[in-house]
Amino acid sequence: MTSSTPTLGWLGTGRMGAAMAGRLLDAGHPVAVWNRTRAKAEPLAGRGATVVDQITDLVDRDIVFVMVSTPDDLREVLLGGSGLLSRDSGRPGTVVDCSTVSAEVSAEVRAAAAELGVEFLAAPVSGNPHVVAEGGASLVASGGRATFDRAEPFLAAIGRTVVYAGPDEQSRLVKLCHNLYLGMVVESLVEVVTLAEKGGVDRAAFLEFLNGTVLASDWVRKRTPDLISRDWNPTFTTALLRKDFDLGLGAARANEVPMPVGSLVHQLIQVAIGRGFRDRDFLAMYDVQAAAAGLDPDGSGAAGPAGSARTGSGTGGSGAGGGGVE
Repeated sequence: MTSSTPTLGWLGTGRMGAAMAGRLLDAGHPVAVWNRTRAKAEPLAGRGATVVDQITDLVDRDIVFVMVSTPDDLREVLLGGSGLLSRDSGRPGTVVDCSTVSAEVSAEVRAAAAELGVEFLAAPVSGNPHVVAEGGASLVASGGRATFDRAEPFLAAIGRTVVYAGPDEQSRLVKLCHNLYLGMVVESLVEVVTLAEKGGVDRAAFLEFLNGTVLASDWVRKRTPDLISRDWNPTFTTALLRKDFDLGLGAARANEVPMPVGSLVHQLIQVAIGRGFRDRDFLAMYDVQAAAAGLDPDGSGAAGPAGSARTGSGTGGSGAGGGGVE
């Protein structure tokens, strides 16, 4: 570190990145931010951020956080020709990557950073942008213990829970296991909701009952208004869930772990994408299940198409109350 108060940078200010960087700004930490589309970073300037034009403008920062969507994005912003680690001189002390990527890609980037004398911490996050903004996110980190200790105060400013998982890529597997479980939970939820509704039970009534039992969870409670109103404005898209299932099932194969339920849900996620829900919230898997059951959830003659939400029984809601991930 170059000072007693580390200087911070941020790469990637999409929905999640902007919410996470905003938490650091609100905690009083000056942050310089970059995004491929500068307009997406500009709102953070009003909260005290310095918006830079090029990734390499962040090379003088002590710690640079990264939040991007795919493994290829991570390689590009760090190792590409104009990436953070592309210069022969002037590099950050530490990179903290909060993206969800495979352990293999993470290890590749970690090794490249180490060759250049840059510390690397993998710190994926659980919680959608609304959860992050409210301070409810959870982060799991892996890398050198001393690196984690230096980054922990800033991770704690972003999320409610910060867990150290080990010295290598353990945090990547933890996050993938989390998202596999999330997808399985959602499929189970939409199946039993559809069964109850097809049998004549009001959707809102069933969910009110479920939310009062020992099987209830904060996540299902938060998403209940969206499921009732069929509001598929994205908190976490079906395409991103498929990406995490691709990675998670790959990890299962590598570790010789059978995943019969996860493999089936993977195919059902693909069905949802094929039905037009690729860029909608992954809770839209309800519409796929409803259609398969011949259910008309809104009285229009068909399960709702991809795109706009419709109003079903009970109270309305929006993606803003959701608790997805990424």
